[in-house]
Amino acid sequence: MILTLPSRQAMSWEGFSGVRVLALPGDVSYATNHGVYLGDKQGRVRDIIYRGSEEQIRQAMQPDGKVPLVSGPVFLCRSVSEKLLQTHVTSPLDGCTYLGMDSGAPSLQISLFLDVLMCLCSDVSEARFISEERPGSTSPSGPQGAAVRSARAVLWRTLRGTPLSMEYIADGTYDYMTLSGQEHISRLTKKGWQMETLSHIENRDCVSVESRVINSVLEGNITVSSGAVIQHCHLQGPVQVPSGSFLSGLEATSGSHIQQLLLSADTIIQGHRVQLGELKLTVYTVLGARDALQASCEESTFLNHSWTDLYKRTGIRPEELWGTSSEGSTQCSLWEARLFPVFQPRDGAVGLEGVSWLMSGSPGALEWWRGAWRLSLREVLSFTDQDGELRWREELFFRAARRRAVDTLTGHSDHSLLPSIRAAVLGSQQGELLSALDNVTAGSSENLGVAARSLACMADVLGCMAGEGRGGLRSGPAANPAWAAAFRLLERRDLPAAVQALANQRSHWLNRPDLLVRAARHYEGAGQVLLRQAVMSAQEFVSIGQGEMPPIGEWQEVECPARLDLSGGWSDTPPIAFERGGAVVNVAVKVDGRRPIGARARRIRDPHLLLVTSSGQDCSVATETVCVTLQDLEDHCQPHAPGALLKAVCVCSGLVTFPSQQPLAEQLLQRWGGGLELHSWSLLPHGSGLGTSSILAGAVLAAVYKSTGRTYNTDSLIHAVLYLEQTLTTGGGWQDQVGGLVGGVKLARSRACLPLRVEVERLSLSQDFLSALQQRLILVYTGKTRLARNLLQDVVRSWYSRLPSIVTNTEQLVSNAEECALACKDGSLSRLGSCLDRYWQQKKVMAPGCEPAAVRSMMTALRPLTLGQSLAGAGGGGFLYLLTRDARQEEAVQQVLSSTPGLGDFSVHSVELDMEGICFLPSTRSPDQ
Repeated sequence: MILTLPSRQAMSWEGFSGVRVLALPGDVSYATNHGVYLGDKQGRVRDIIYRGSEEQIRQAMQPDGKVPLVSGPVFLCRSVSEKLLQTHVTSPLDGCTYLGMDSGAPSLQISLFLDVLMCLCSDVSEARFISEERPGSTSPSGPQGAAVRSARAVLWRTLRGTPLSMEYIADGTYDYMTLSGQEHISRLTKKGWQMETLSHIENRDCVSVESRVINSVLEGNITVSSGAVIQHCHLQGPVQVPSGSFLSGLEATSGSHIQQLLLSADTIIQGHRVQLGELKLTVYTVLGARDALQASCEESTFLNHSWTDLYKRTGIRPEELWGTSSEGSTQCSLWEARLFPVFQPRDGAVGLEGVSWLMSGSPGALEWWRGAWRLSLREVLSFTDQDGELRWREELFFRAARRRAVDTLTGHSDHSLLPSIRAAVLGSQQGELLSALDNVTAGSSENLGVAARSLACMADVLGCMAGEGRGGLRSGPAANPAWAAAFRLLERRDLPAAVQALANQRSHWLNRPDLLVRAARHYEGAGQVLLRQAVMSAQEFVSIGQGEMPPIGEWQEVECPARLDLSGGWSDTPPIAFERGGAVVNVAVKVDGRRPIGARARRIRDPHLLLVTSSGQDCSVATETVCVTLQDLEDHCQPHAPGALLKAVCVCSGLVTFPSQQPLAEQLLQRWGGGLELHSWSLLPHGSGLGTSSILAGAVLAAVYKSTGRTYNTDSLIHAVLYLEQTLTTGGGWQDQVGGLVGGVKLARSRACLPLRVEVERLSLSQDFLSALQQRLILVYTGKTRLARNLLQDVVRSWYSRLPSIVTNTEQLVSNAEECALACKDGSLSRLGSCLDRYWQQKKVMAPGCEPAAVRSMMTALRPLTLGQSLAGAGGGGFLYLLTRDARQEEAVQQVLSSTPGLGDFSVHSVELDMEGICFLPSTRSPDQ
């Protein structure tokens, strides 16, 4: 019996007394072979009807048209349990226990449902309970009649009066296993069950959605018709499986015989692993789905046809199946018929050809069949090598899992491989899985996204091998010198050699949890190398021209607004951006009346690079770096190095070539007639969440392009920042630079493909809506610096693992962005507020822990004033932005927060929509040049 409970049943146990049973819905016709509870409106059980007539069973019908089937679970309260246990020493009930029988009491069979529970039913009288004949219960008038009546009387005295209640699980299902092949096939193919479970199917288009494939591998052209079931098989096509057929336990080695079989509908072919003495064999049996196994030969069939048909087709005689027994004997059944050849003394084990002949009846094989050792189905099952059968199914399970993993990766599927990874590690199959993933990576030179995800899955395998909570943190450094050679091969895009080098190094890191976790980090690091290369494909959309250079010493200064992400953030993050496709709505804003991000550049006569970075509200914190040689630029890809962003701009903009045999000074003089002085600044605090670093990268690039006379457009600048951030190894998505470089409110999208391209749609909004939006947007600095350490790595890991919650949430991020854009176009502030609130909930799914307690207190306190609110960017700290119900609520927000305890140093800031985006200030010339 199998119970399926799709939803978690809410059952109250407060004040529970008596006995409670579970019932599941069934059809009246099905219930005629089972038991049903007859209950009242209060859920109390009045009677149990076992194998009753349809008229009797209809009395128990529920409002949904189903009847409550008796199922296994029965709950007894403590006092009832104690009463029942006390009867184990009471004659004749002591005969129900091994203690009683070991003490000499005659054995007695008592039914839990038709004896113990029946005496609790309110409509059952004492006389009926004690003396009634009930199918499935020992007869009170048979050989043990006196003992049965006495035992029932003891139960009545002990338990009568105990309340019996029923819990009806309306969406549950009840399946009772029988020997009927047709019922078994029908049960497996019933609506609602998955088409394929734990299987690898090479050609899914040829498998009917009304069929079932369970723990199997199907290769080549295999057609599976509606209503057919395949389980525990490895088949190689071409094979056609007709409707109503059932194949189980067939191996790939038997494929040629399967191809020769003319399978008809409602046929069952099974492979059984058996052991005959020291001999271990696979024995094949064939049946018809409608055959009755234990009926006499006069009443039964074989392959859904009469035995006479078999005799005529094959020449087999009845006595060859059942010996000299008469055909009317109960032993003359399909269950006992020695039909199935197992072993030929001269040729050895018999394969599928044995049952092939039974199905086709082709001439010339009768003597071969007669000369073989043959077994009946009963004997086949009695000789089952259970260890061998389980090993076969387990081997097939892991084989299918590896094939599914390959299909999932190469097919860009959103299936999570974590269950297969955990199963492989538990089954000591991690080596075979890692080898399969190695092959996927090595063969994905033309699809770096697939290769990067495959490396991330290998990191999951290694992390799983280390064990939960052992070996240290998964996120961390990945620059151990032992892995450097493999990483250099990855940088050169030599994937086959890199995969081999990684595997060679991996073999030395498998014997301790800490080494396994460190190896996992390096596999994630390897995946990040390929991810960077995939995202760098955005350079295809960078178009830079060459115009006239401004004079030496003339400053080219650029300013940019910050950005507020209104919805869709995280969907712009690679690899999500090119595997799922992203959509983000954001808006360019001035903070406290100023564009807070800027850069300026000028050519200078000295052939070196002077790089100055400033930060803070008054730009009082400045760092100056001078690059005289190319070696001074070596750390341009290390984000924490002094001046790393500006160095990366110099390299990625083509200002200089690195690495190069030509010295830096020579390059600068030859190309630009001198060096470059480059300044950048941000007035926003570190970790603001307003997109500072990406917007700053765009500003610096623009200043360098302008000072060297090169032309570009905003679209090129957006993609150039994507490329630059990959060079800098900070990663990140595209929404920040879109938000600060393009003015106003916009919807940006990327498609699920490489090369990665960003398309920006500036939303055409009414002036009234823009004015109302500006009057209701407020920024609150939470006083908490956003700690993004490893946050991006954690999100990318979750996406690569395709955690179902992350996949679903990513879909919702994109749909919410589209809804947000529509709300803005329709001028609906209330719908926009709902999108903001929904977006904040989605951010918390992507990055658990991004809502500090103090921020939660802020948002709760401000809720009455707002239509919607969210932390900017990834959350965790930085700026909180509000869309207030009423206009100009800065003072009200300040008062609410001031009266809320425990918030620390917060500050309230005004917001002004910026419709221009990036803009250049008038050129100025320094008097010293």
